[in-house]
Amino acid sequence: MEKTKTAAREPESSQNVYEAHFKARRDFTDRQNTGNLLVKSTDREWEICRQAKMKSYLSPWMFQDNALNDWAVFMQDIVERSGRHRHQGGLAIFVLEGRGWTVVDGVRMDWEKGDLILLPIKPGGCEHQHFNAEPGKPCKWMAMYYSRTLEQIATTMEQVELSPLYSGSTK
Repeated sequence: MEKTKTAAREPESSQNVYEAHFKARRDFTDRQNTGNLLVKSTDREWEICRQAKMKSYLSPWMFQDNALNDWAVFMQDIVERSGRHRHQGGLAIFVLEGRGWTVVDGVRMDWEKGDLILLPIKPGGCEHQHFNAEPGKPCKWMAMYYSRTLEQIATTMEQVELSPLYSGSTK
């Protein structure tokens, strides 16, 4: 007597929304369990952008290989001053080196190494710009925010003034 083999059919690649949700949750959990737990400074490059001289350690839009994929963590080197921009806030900035000040909605706040700058979440956003009190000396801070929070408040960002370092290039 001849035996017949039957195979269970795999789901088609075009999944419905319900199945796509399960796949996204599985992928998220897998990334939490297997993603990189260490990002070394040497893994990232400094870039000159419209806002400043920056080094991004985590970015939901750029780096997909980390365990905390929904966080943004970046450093700025305030050579003289940053660009000025406006967004809804929700950012914590820890000063690593140097001294300077930040102007938030026209109010100056002086800071130094070890201080924490908090940009509040508020309708219409907060306009801010950062300054090095001693140009020519190192002045660095690191910022952190959870991108899902900003998605929930429908944050927008507007560049009001360019960094004096920016020449239109991306590096």
